Amino acid sequence: MTQVQTAVDDRTYQLLHHNPLPLLLKMATPNAIAFLLQAAVSMAEVWYVGRLGTTSLAAIALVFPMLMLMQMMSGGALGGAITSAIARAIGAGDIQKAEVLVWHAIVMALLGAGMFFVLYFICGSQLLTILGGQDEVLQQALVYADLLFSGAVVLWISNSISAVYRGMGNMKFPATLMIFGAFLQVPLSGALILGWFGLPQLGIVGAAISALSVASVSTILLVVGLIFGKETITLKTSHFRLRKNHFFDITKVALPASLSPLLTVITILMLTGLVGRFGNAALAGYGIGSRLEFLLVPMVFGIGAAMTSMVGVNVGAKNIQRAEKIAWTGGLLAGSVTGIIGCVMALFPHLWIGLFTTDQEAYDIGYRFLQIVGPCFAFQGLGLSLYFASQGAGKVNWPVLATIFRFVLTVSGAYVGVYWFNGGPETVFYLAGFGMVLYGGVTALAISLGAWRTQ
Repeated sequence: MTQVQTAVDDRTYQLLHHNPLPLLLKMATPNAIAFLLQAAVSMAEVWYVGRLGTTSLAAIALVFPMLMLMQMMSGGALGGAITSAIARAIGAGDIQKAEVLVWHAIVMALLGAGMFFVLYFICGSQLLTILGGQDEVLQQALVYADLLFSGAVVLWISNSISAVYRGMGNMKFPATLMIFGAFLQVPLSGALILGWFGLPQLGIVGAAISALSVASVSTILLVVGLIFGKETITLKTSHFRLRKNHFFDITKVALPASLSPLLTVITILMLTGLVGRFGNAALAGYGIGSRLEFLLVPMVFGIGAAMTSMVGVNVGAKNIQRAEKIAWTGGLLAGSVTGIIGCVMALFPHLWIGLFTTDQEAYDIGYRFLQIVGPCFAFQGLGLSLYFASQGAGKVNWPVLATIFRFVLTVSGAYVGVYWFNGGPETVFYLAGFGMVLYGGVTALAISLGAWRTQ
């Protein structure tokens, strides 16, 4: 047995037998650092855009939910399904199947990118208008989004190949590339948005160019590593055999799982539309406040990606009890992290809002959002981490149902409150917080009652 094979076998053994909490912390730490830095990139870009004025800030707030939907679909729904399929194949000892699945993952990434490209250019402008985009705000948002979705294929490929590594239990390499990309993207975005170092000031378009450039470099390095690296599985042209059952192995998780980010972002979009009726300053303030909620998603993903891999390998090995233990360990960890962040921001909202705007009206709206919704972030973290764990188990029905409940009750309640009872932005915020509690509570209850044990 070679040294590489020994290391690979040891990694799989750890996933199947080591204490869940230390192992989860070990695997999640590279992801958490990487996604924390990615969150810093996003905050830096908002800070840069904030220097351009409230109009640009409102424009990027309009597009941000659409960008996050694409990232959640490619990295969360599809990426989690890929990680799950790879991990379950490895857990069952079928390495050849895992290598064949890599090609299916790449094909599905291409299809996903193409679908988003077509949908955006069919109805993107109308959607941004419905959300409250007008005049200069709408024009800036369209130019930014046109470029972003035109080059989105590199984001999809990067997220899918990263998911393959995570399915093998290798969190370090994709995390290292994310960290490298973050250190590259922060100065590049500043240079392109604000015109540093003698470069032209491109405004928010510079943020799109920066993101796509860094994703292109990461994609190349990920593919090269998968071809020439010494991993559990590698990318081999001899295994390019597309099979219906292998597509099903991914899509049986990806398709229902895709409803979760879709409905989550539609919820945010519709709530954004309701807040938008109170003016651009309200829209900008809500965008700043809700952006923190979106940034918690990548942070939880740092833990959730490790949970998907760990749960998937153990489900593949028919060890359901250990898989459930991993889920609860990770769920409580994620809920604690997001809950602490939410409570701190509820108590001291100026620590976040003050970073991005000096407009008093926008500041006040963001302030109220964090005071009302911040404490509910704990349930969002719990539910989202258990969603990732359910992907690993190949059982995502209950997290998806929880998302549907959240969507129906939150959006309908906010609509009634605003249009029937003339409620202000706070009405929307209270319903948003209620939706988070419902989402986390229903998902946790379903798993505790044995959702993974049913056929």
